[in-house]
Amino acid sequence: MGAGKTTVGRILAERWGVVVRDTDADVEAIVGKSVQDLFVDEGEAAFRALEKRAVVDALAEHDGVLSLGGGAVLDPDTRAALAGQPVVFLHVGLADAAKRVGLGQGRPLLLGNVRSRIKTLLEERTPVYESVAVLVVETDGRTPADIAAEIATRLEEQQ
Repeated sequence: MGAGKTTVGRILAERWGVVVRDTDADVEAIVGKSVQDLFVDEGEAAFRALEKRAVVDALAEHDGVLSLGGGAVLDPDTRAALAGQPVVFLHVGLADAAKRVGLGQGRPLLLGNVRSRIKTLLEERTPVYESVAVLVVETDGRTPADIAAEIATRLEEQQ
């Protein structure tokens, strides 16, 4: 959350001449409502089930940059589907994440004390993100263009 997935994804897609796809947008298209409204109306479990389907479908259909929601890799089936893919973890620290998401409006998992919720989510999720990623890129204090350039260079070196 607040790592720059959407912005960095767009820059990479443009650099590589491919399309960027966002699984949160895919879920919204399936249900015809925002992720925030889905959380409120049907709960997190309903969202996570749709998110898992969106990731699997995108991996099968899409040949470009894919941006996953922050909780997607918490599901073991999703992690298995991502095996062998060039997954990049955009690591963001607490201070930068809090600045970037502001009061967390439109982010259902940040209800209440935003800074405290971000801290908890980072502590819970970072080890999972790191276990899935082939590349970890620090984002704190950096521009999206700089982050995208590092990703492109490092992924291209791995090929």
